[in-house]
Amino acid sequence: MASFVDEAQVHVKAGDGGAGAVAFRREAHVARGGPDGGDGGDGGDVVLEASTRVASLLAFRDHPHRRAESGTHGSGARRHGRRGADLVVPVPEGTVVRDRDGAVLADLATAGDRLIAAAGGRGGRGNARFLTNRLRAPAFAEQGEVGEERWLDLELKLLADVALVGFPNAGKSSLISRLSAARPKIADYPFTTLEPHLGVVRTAGGGGADEFVVADIPGLVEGASEGRGLGHRFLRHVERARVLVVLADLGEDGGRAPADQVRVLLDELARHRRDLLGRPRLVVGSRADTVPVDRRPELGSYGGALVCSSATGEGLDELTRRLAHLVADERAALPARTTEPVVHHPAPEGVRVRREGAGFVVEGRAAQRAVALSDLTDPDALALAQTRLRRLGVDRALQRAGARAGDAVRIGELGFEYSPEP
Repeated sequence: MASFVDEAQVHVKAGDGGAGAVAFRREAHVARGGPDGGDGGDGGDVVLEASTRVASLLAFRDHPHRRAESGTHGSGARRHGRRGADLVVPVPEGTVVRDRDGAVLADLATAGDRLIAAAGGRGGRGNARFLTNRLRAPAFAEQGEVGEERWLDLELKLLADVALVGFPNAGKSSLISRLSAARPKIADYPFTTLEPHLGVVRTAGGGGADEFVVADIPGLVEGASEGRGLGHRFLRHVERARVLVVLADLGEDGGRAPADQVRVLLDELARHRRDLLGRPRLVVGSRADTVPVDRRPELGSYGGALVCSSATGEGLDELTRRLAHLVADERAALPARTTEPVVHHPAPEGVRVRREGAGFVVEGRAAQRAVALSDLTDPDALALAQTRLRRLGVDRALQRAGARAGDAVRIGELGFEYSPEP
Protein backbone atom coordinates (compact mmCIF):
# COMPACT_ATOMS: atom_id res chain seq x y z
CA MET A 1 0.00 0.00 0.00
CA ALA A 2 1.43 3.42 -0.98
CA SER A 3 2.21 5.78 1.87
CA PHE A 4 0.95 9.30 2.35
CA VAL A 5 3.59 11.97 1.65
CA ASP A 6 2.92 15.58 2.68
CA GLU A 7 6.38 17.11 2.16
CA ALA A 8 8.52 16.91 -0.96
CA GLN A 9 11.00 18.76 -3.12
CA VAL A 10 10.70 19.17 -6.86
CA HIS A 11 13.28 20.28 -9.41
CA VAL A 12 11.66 22.13 -12.30
CA LYS A 13 13.40 22.90 -15.58
CA ALA A 14 11.58 24.86 -18.25
CA GLY A 15 12.32 24.33 -21.91
CA ASP A 16 15.02 26.36 -23.64
CA GLY A 17 14.12 28.65 -26.49
CA GLY A 18 15.22 27.74 -29.99
CA ALA A 19 17.83 29.85 -31.75
CA GLY A 20 16.93 32.26 -34.52
CA ALA A 21 18.35 31.51 -37.96
CA VAL A 22 20.79 33.50 -40.07
CA ALA A 23 19.76 32.97 -43.68
CA PHE A 24 19.39 34.89 -46.96
CA ARG A 25 17.18 34.35 -49.95
CA ARG A 26 18.95 32.33 -52.61
CA GLU A 27 16.63 32.04 -55.58
CA ALA A 28 17.08 32.22 -59.29
CA HIS A 29 16.38 35.61 -60.79
CA VAL A 30 16.34 37.25 -57.30
CA ALA A 31 19.25 39.63 -57.11
CA ARG A 32 20.69 40.54 -53.69
CA GLY A 33 18.14 38.43 -51.77
CA GLY A 34 17.44 39.81 -48.32
CA PRO A 35 17.60 38.14 -44.90
CA ASP A 36 14.94 35.51 -44.28
CA GLY A 37 16.04 33.65 -41.13
CA GLY A 38 13.08 32.50 -39.02
CA ASP A 39 12.57 32.78 -35.26
CA GLY A 40 13.22 30.00 -32.77
CA GLY A 41 10.29 28.57 -30.83
CA ASP A 42 9.72 29.42 -27.19
CA GLY A 43 10.49 26.81 -24.55
CA GLY A 44 7.62 25.23 -22.62
CA ASP A 45 6.70 26.22 -19.07
CA VAL A 46 6.56 23.90 -16.07
CA VAL A 47 3.18 24.48 -14.41
CA LEU A 48 2.06 23.13 -11.03
CA GLU A 49 -1.73 22.64 -10.97
CA ALA A 50 -3.94 21.74 -8.02
CA SER A 51 -5.90 18.63 -8.94
CA THR A 52 -8.42 16.28 -7.37
CA ARG A 53 -6.72 13.36 -9.14
CA VAL A 54 -3.86 13.18 -6.61
CA ALA A 55 -4.09 13.02 -2.82
CA SER A 56 -0.45 13.23 -1.69
CA LEU A 57 3.02 14.25 -2.85
CA LEU A 58 4.13 10.65 -3.23
CA ALA A 59 4.97 11.09 -6.93
CA PHE A 60 7.85 13.43 -6.04
CA ARG A 61 9.52 11.28 -3.39
CA ASP A 62 11.58 9.11 -5.70
CA HIS A 63 11.25 11.11 -8.94
CA PRO A 64 11.61 14.82 -8.13
CA HIS A 65 12.65 16.10 -11.58
CA ARG A 66 10.18 17.69 -13.99
CA ARG A 67 11.30 19.09 -17.35
CA ALA A 68 9.34 20.84 -20.10
CA GLU A 69 10.05 20.57 -23.81
CA SER A 70 12.45 22.97 -25.53
CA GLY A 71 11.57 25.01 -28.60
CA THR A 72 13.11 24.15 -31.96
CA HIS A 73 15.40 26.39 -33.99
CA GLY A 74 14.28 28.66 -36.77
CA SER A 75 15.39 28.09 -40.36
CA GLY A 76 15.55 29.81 -43.74
CA ALA A 77 12.57 31.06 -45.71
CA ARG A 78 11.32 32.62 -42.46
CA ARG A 79 10.30 29.25 -41.08
CA HIS A 80 9.81 29.60 -37.34
CA GLY A 81 10.70 26.91 -34.85
CA ARG A 82 7.98 25.00 -32.99
CA ARG A 83 7.14 26.03 -29.44
CA GLY A 84 7.97 23.51 -26.75
CA ALA A 85 5.01 21.90 -25.01
CA ASP A 86 4.20 23.02 -21.47
CA LEU A 87 4.47 20.40 -18.74
CA VAL A 88 1.50 20.48 -16.36
CA VAL A 89 2.34 18.73 -13.08
CA PRO A 90 -0.66 17.79 -10.87
CA VAL A 91 -0.35 18.37 -7.12
CA PRO A 92 -2.99 17.85 -4.41
CA GLU A 93 -5.38 20.60 -3.46
CA GLY A 94 -3.94 22.51 -0.51
CA THR A 95 -0.31 22.41 -1.69
CA VAL A 96 1.86 25.34 -0.60
CA VAL A 97 4.86 26.04 -2.86
CA ARG A 98 7.97 27.69 -1.43
CA ASP A 99 11.36 28.57 -2.83
CA ARG A 100 14.48 27.27 -1.12
CA ASP A 101 14.65 30.43 1.02
CA GLY A 102 11.23 29.61 2.48
CA ALA A 103 9.28 32.38 0.71
CA VAL A 104 5.75 31.31 -0.29
CA LEU A 105 5.31 31.47 -4.06
CA ALA A 106 1.74 30.16 -4.21
CA ASP A 107 -0.98 28.45 -2.21
CA LEU A 108 -2.75 26.09 -4.60
CA ALA A 109 -5.83 25.71 -2.45
CA THR A 110 -8.50 24.61 -4.93
CA ALA A 111 -8.63 22.50 -8.07
CA GLY A 112 -7.48 24.44 -11.12
CA ASP A 113 -5.19 26.86 -9.28
CA ARG A 114 -1.88 27.10 -11.11
CA LEU A 115 1.68 28.30 -10.58
CA ILE A 116 4.10 28.83 -13.43
CA ALA A 117 6.93 27.22 -11.52
CA ALA A 118 9.53 27.69 -14.26
CA ALA A 119 9.05 29.94 -17.28
CA GLY A 120 10.25 28.71 -20.64
CA GLY A 121 13.03 30.51 -22.45
CA ARG A 122 12.06 32.87 -25.21
CA GLY A 123 12.96 31.84 -28.72
CA GLY A 124 15.61 33.88 -30.48
CA ARG A 125 14.69 36.13 -33.38
CA GLY A 126 16.03 35.34 -36.81
CA ASN A 127 18.07 37.84 -38.83
CA ALA A 128 15.00 38.80 -40.85
CA ARG A 129 13.79 40.64 -37.71
CA PHE A 130 16.79 42.97 -37.72
CA LEU A 131 16.33 44.32 -41.24
CA THR A 132 16.22 48.13 -41.22
CA ASN A 133 16.84 50.90 -43.74
CA ARG A 134 20.35 51.25 -42.33
CA LEU A 135 21.04 47.55 -41.82
CA ARG A 136 20.16 45.86 -45.09
CA ALA A 137 21.96 42.53 -44.55
CA PRO A 138 22.12 41.63 -40.84
CA ALA A 139 24.45 38.64 -40.44
CA PHE A 140 23.43 37.79 -36.89
CA ALA A 141 20.43 36.44 -35.02
CA GLU A 142 19.41 35.89 -31.40
CA GLN A 143 20.26 32.79 -29.45
CA GLY A 144 17.45 31.02 -27.65
CA GLU A 145 16.99 31.93 -24.01
CA VAL A 146 17.69 29.28 -21.39
CA GLY A 147 14.58 28.15 -19.52
CA GLU A 148 14.29 28.75 -15.78
CA GLU A 149 15.55 26.02 -13.48
CA ARG A 150 15.17 25.73 -9.71
CA TRP A 151 14.32 23.56 -6.71
CA LEU A 152 11.03 24.13 -4.90
CA ASP A 153 9.66 22.87 -1.59
CA LEU A 154 6.13 21.46 -1.59
CA GLU A 155 4.04 21.20 1.56
CA LEU A 156 0.56 19.73 1.68
CA LYS A 157 -1.98 21.09 4.13
CA LEU A 158 -5.07 18.89 4.09
CA LEU A 159 -8.38 20.41 3.09
CA ALA A 160 -11.02 19.06 5.46
CA ASP A 161 -14.22 20.32 7.02
CA VAL A 162 -13.45 18.75 10.40
CA ALA A 163 -10.11 17.91 12.05
CA LEU A 164 -9.89 15.39 14.90
CA VAL A 165 -7.24 16.54 17.37
CA GLY A 166 -6.05 14.47 20.32
CA PHE A 167 -3.16 12.76 22.04
CA PRO A 168 -1.71 9.55 20.58
CA ASN A 169 -3.98 6.59 21.21
CA ALA A 170 -6.99 8.79 22.07
CA GLY A 171 -9.28 6.90 19.67
CA LYS A 172 -9.22 9.22 16.64
CA SER A 173 -8.68 6.43 14.13
CA SER A 174 -11.46 4.33 15.65
CA LEU A 175 -13.80 7.31 15.61
CA ILE A 176 -13.18 8.21 11.95
CA SER A 177 -13.67 4.56 10.99
CA ARG A 178 -17.13 4.65 12.62
CA LEU A 179 -18.14 8.05 11.25
CA SER A 180 -17.04 7.36 7.69
CA ALA A 181 -15.93 4.64 5.33
CA ALA A 182 -12.25 5.32 6.08
CA ARG A 183 -10.34 2.31 7.35
CA PRO A 184 -7.19 3.58 9.09
CA LYS A 185 -4.78 1.26 10.85
CA ILE A 186 -5.82 0.85 14.49
CA ALA A 187 -3.71 -0.63 17.32
CA ASP A 188 -3.06 -0.04 21.01
CA TYR A 189 0.24 1.78 21.03
CA PRO A 190 1.28 5.44 20.65
CA PHE A 191 1.56 6.99 17.21
CA THR A 192 -0.41 4.27 15.47
CA THR A 193 -1.35 6.97 12.98
CA LEU A 194 1.78 8.26 11.30
CA GLU A 195 -0.06 9.95 8.47
CA PRO A 196 -3.38 11.83 8.21
CA HIS A 197 -6.49 10.00 7.04
CA LEU A 198 -9.53 11.50 5.36
CA GLY A 199 -13.05 10.16 5.69
CA VAL A 200 -16.29 11.34 4.09
CA VAL A 201 -19.26 11.47 6.48
CA ARG A 202 -22.73 11.33 4.96
CA THR A 203 -25.69 12.41 7.04
CA ALA A 204 -29.44 11.97 6.80
CA GLY A 205 -30.04 15.69 6.29
CA GLY A 206 -31.76 17.42 9.18
CA GLY A 207 -30.71 20.95 8.25
CA GLY A 208 -26.94 20.44 8.36
CA ALA A 209 -24.43 19.52 5.73
CA ASP A 210 -25.38 16.38 3.81
CA GLU A 211 -21.75 15.42 3.41
CA PHE A 212 -18.49 16.59 4.97
CA VAL A 213 -14.85 15.52 5.16
CA VAL A 214 -13.17 14.57 8.44
CA ALA A 215 -9.40 14.42 8.86
CA ASP A 216 -7.81 12.15 11.45
CA ILE A 217 -4.78 14.22 12.49
CA PRO A 218 -1.99 12.07 13.95
CA GLY A 219 -1.65 12.36 17.72
CA LEU A 220 -0.15 15.47 19.23
CA VAL A 221 2.06 15.58 22.31
CA GLU A 222 2.81 18.37 24.73
CA GLY A 223 5.40 20.58 23.07
CA ALA A 224 4.27 19.71 19.52
CA SER A 225 4.14 23.40 18.58
CA GLU A 226 7.88 23.55 19.32
CA GLY A 227 8.59 20.53 17.13
CA ARG A 228 8.43 17.83 19.79
CA GLY A 229 7.12 14.44 18.71
CA LEU A 230 5.97 14.86 15.12
CA GLY A 231 5.33 18.56 15.77
CA HIS A 232 4.64 20.89 12.87
CA ARG A 233 4.37 17.99 10.41
CA PHE A 234 0.93 17.28 11.88
CA LEU A 235 -0.16 20.64 13.24
CA ARG A 236 -0.17 22.23 9.77
CA HIS A 237 -2.95 19.86 8.68
CA VAL A 238 -5.25 21.51 11.22
CA GLU A 239 -4.83 24.95 9.63
CA ARG A 240 -7.41 24.57 6.85
CA ALA A 241 -10.09 22.74 8.86
CA ARG A 242 -13.34 24.65 9.36
CA VAL A 243 -14.31 22.85 12.59
CA LEU A 244 -12.12 21.25 15.27
CA VAL A 245 -12.97 18.22 17.38
CA VAL A 246 -10.79 18.08 20.50
CA LEU A 247 -10.76 14.45 21.61
CA ALA A 248 -9.98 13.54 25.23
CA ASP A 249 -9.59 9.94 26.40
CA LEU A 250 -12.04 9.37 29.28
CA GLY A 251 -9.91 6.43 30.35
CA GLU A 252 -7.19 8.88 31.40
CA ASP A 253 -4.68 7.20 29.13
CA GLY A 254 -1.16 7.85 30.37
CA GLY A 255 -2.45 9.08 33.71
CA ARG A 256 -3.57 12.48 32.39
CA ALA A 257 -7.08 13.64 33.32
CA PRO A 258 -9.43 14.42 30.38
CA ALA A 259 -9.75 18.08 31.38
CA ASP A 260 -5.96 18.36 31.44
CA GLN A 261 -5.74 16.71 28.01
CA VAL A 262 -8.09 19.32 26.57
CA ARG A 263 -6.16 22.18 28.17
CA VAL A 264 -2.82 20.99 26.76
CA LEU A 265 -4.25 20.37 23.29
CA LEU A 266 -5.79 23.84 23.07
CA ASP A 267 -2.56 25.37 24.31
CA GLU A 268 -0.57 23.60 21.58
CA LEU A 269 -3.02 24.78 18.91
CA ALA A 270 -2.74 28.35 20.17
CA ARG A 271 1.05 28.21 20.20
CA HIS A 272 1.06 26.99 16.60
CA ARG A 273 -1.47 29.54 15.34
CA ARG A 274 -3.47 31.74 17.68
CA ASP A 275 -6.42 32.07 15.31
CA LEU A 276 -7.11 28.31 15.60
CA LEU A 277 -8.80 28.98 18.96
CA GLY A 278 -11.36 31.10 17.11
CA ARG A 279 -12.53 28.15 15.00
CA PRO A 280 -15.79 26.42 15.95
CA ARG A 281 -14.95 23.34 18.00
CA LEU A 282 -16.46 20.48 19.91
CA VAL A 283 -14.87 18.90 22.98
CA VAL A 284 -15.53 15.16 22.92
CA GLY A 285 -14.74 12.52 25.51
CA SER A 286 -13.79 9.29 23.75
CA ARG A 287 -13.78 5.64 24.83
CA ALA A 288 -16.84 6.12 27.01
CA ASP A 289 -17.30 2.34 27.04
CA THR A 290 -14.16 1.95 29.20
CA VAL A 291 -15.59 3.98 32.10
CA PRO A 292 -18.90 3.39 33.94
CA VAL A 293 -21.41 6.19 33.54
CA ASP A 294 -21.31 7.16 37.24
CA ARG A 295 -17.50 7.36 37.21
CA ARG A 296 -16.91 9.35 34.04
CA PRO A 297 -14.58 12.28 34.75
CA GLU A 298 -15.45 15.89 33.96
CA LEU A 299 -14.16 17.54 30.82
CA GLY A 300 -13.66 20.83 32.61
CA SER A 301 -15.44 24.08 31.82
CA TYR A 302 -16.08 23.32 28.16
CA GLY A 303 -19.82 23.71 27.66
CA GLY A 304 -21.64 21.40 25.32
CA ALA A 305 -19.05 18.64 25.60
CA LEU A 306 -20.06 15.21 24.34
CA VAL A 307 -19.06 11.69 25.26
CA CYS A 308 -18.95 8.92 22.71
CA SER A 309 -17.76 5.39 22.16
CA SER A 310 -16.57 3.99 18.84
CA ALA A 311 -17.03 0.48 20.24
CA THR A 312 -20.71 0.78 21.29
CA GLY A 313 -21.81 3.68 19.09
CA GLU A 314 -22.83 5.81 22.07
CA GLY A 315 -23.05 9.50 21.19
CA LEU A 316 -22.03 9.09 17.54
CA ASP A 317 -25.38 10.19 16.09
CA GLU A 318 -25.40 13.33 18.22
CA LEU A 319 -21.76 14.06 17.29
CA THR A 320 -22.53 13.67 13.59
CA ARG A 321 -25.58 15.94 13.88
CA ARG A 322 -23.66 18.70 15.64
CA LEU A 323 -20.77 18.54 13.23
CA ALA A 324 -23.11 18.69 10.23
CA HIS A 325 -24.68 21.89 11.55
CA LEU A 326 -21.33 23.52 12.39
CA VAL A 327 -19.93 22.68 8.96
CA ALA A 328 -23.06 24.01 7.23
CA ASP A 329 -22.79 27.29 9.16
CA GLU A 330 -19.12 27.70 8.29
CA ARG A 331 -19.69 26.97 4.62
CA ALA A 332 -22.50 29.51 4.50
CA ALA A 333 -20.22 32.16 6.02
CA LEU A 334 -17.55 31.71 3.37
CA PRO A 335 -17.32 34.49 0.74
CA ALA A 336 -18.45 33.51 -2.72
CA ARG A 337 -15.54 32.05 -4.66
CA THR A 338 -14.80 33.05 -8.20
CA THR A 339 -15.37 30.29 -10.70
CA GLU A 340 -12.09 31.17 -12.40
CA PRO A 341 -9.02 29.31 -11.11
CA VAL A 342 -6.12 31.39 -9.86
CA VAL A 343 -2.97 31.46 -12.00
CA HIS A 344 0.16 32.57 -10.17
CA HIS A 345 2.79 34.15 -12.41
CA PRO A 346 6.41 34.56 -11.33
CA ALA A 347 7.35 38.08 -10.32
CA PRO A 348 9.11 39.99 -13.12
CA GLU A 349 12.85 39.95 -12.74
CA GLY A 350 14.80 43.20 -12.97
CA VAL A 351 18.46 43.88 -13.65
CA ARG A 352 20.85 43.46 -10.72
CA VAL A 353 24.57 44.12 -10.40
CA ARG A 354 26.76 42.41 -7.83
CA ARG A 355 30.47 42.53 -7.18
CA GLU A 356 32.44 39.34 -7.81
CA GLY A 357 36.10 39.48 -6.89
CA ALA A 358 37.66 42.45 -8.65
CA GLY A 359 34.86 42.68 -11.21
CA PHE A 360 31.07 42.80 -11.52
CA VAL A 361 28.33 40.45 -12.65
CA VAL A 362 25.09 41.72 -14.23
CA GLU A 363 22.16 39.39 -13.47
CA GLY A 364 18.64 39.21 -14.83
CA ARG A 365 17.02 37.55 -17.82
CA ALA A 366 16.49 40.86 -19.63
CA ALA A 367 20.20 41.68 -19.51
CA GLN A 368 21.20 38.19 -20.62
CA ARG A 369 18.66 38.36 -23.43
CA ALA A 370 20.14 41.67 -24.60
CA VAL A 371 23.53 40.14 -25.34
CA ALA A 372 22.31 36.73 -26.56
CA LEU A 373 23.23 37.41 -30.19
CA SER A 374 24.85 34.81 -32.36
CA ASP A 375 27.94 36.84 -33.35
CA LEU A 376 29.03 39.69 -31.10
CA THR A 377 32.17 40.12 -33.22
CA ASP A 378 29.85 41.60 -35.83
CA PRO A 379 29.95 45.41 -35.38
CA ASP A 380 26.21 45.73 -36.02
CA ALA A 381 25.37 43.02 -33.48
CA LEU A 382 27.65 44.63 -30.88
CA ALA A 383 26.08 48.04 -31.43
CA LEU A 384 22.60 46.52 -31.00
CA ALA A 385 23.64 44.82 -27.74
CA GLN A 386 25.06 48.09 -26.39
CA THR A 387 21.85 49.94 -27.23
CA ARG A 388 19.74 47.28 -25.49
CA LEU A 389 21.87 47.39 -22.32
CA ARG A 390 21.71 51.17 -22.24
CA ARG A 391 17.92 51.10 -22.46
CA LEU A 392 17.79 48.60 -19.58
CA GLY A 393 19.83 50.98 -17.40
CA VAL A 394 22.77 48.59 -17.04
CA ASP A 395 25.32 51.40 -17.38
CA ARG A 396 23.70 53.39 -14.57
CA ALA A 397 23.43 50.27 -12.41
CA LEU A 398 27.15 49.58 -12.86
CA GLN A 399 27.98 53.15 -11.92
CA ARG A 400 25.86 52.91 -8.77
CA ALA A 401 27.62 49.66 -7.87
CA GLY A 402 30.99 51.44 -8.09
CA ALA A 403 32.28 50.15 -11.42
CA ARG A 404 35.13 52.12 -12.99
CA ALA A 405 36.69 52.19 -16.43
CA GLY A 406 38.62 49.00 -17.08
CA ASP A 407 36.76 46.85 -14.52
CA ALA A 408 35.80 43.37 -15.70
CA VAL A 409 32.06 42.88 -16.27
CA ARG A 410 30.27 39.62 -17.05
CA ILE A 411 26.75 39.18 -18.43
CA GLY A 412 25.92 35.53 -18.92
CA GLU A 413 28.69 34.09 -21.10
CA LEU A 414 29.85 37.54 -22.26
CA GLY A 415 32.82 39.19 -20.55
CA PHE A 416 34.10 42.68 -21.32
CA GLU A 417 35.90 45.68 -19.83
CA TYR A 418 33.63 48.40 -18.51
CA SER A 419 33.79 51.69 -20.36
CA PRO A 420 31.41 54.27 -18.83
CA GLU A 421 29.28 56.45 -21.05
CA PRO A 422 30.51 60.03 -21.28
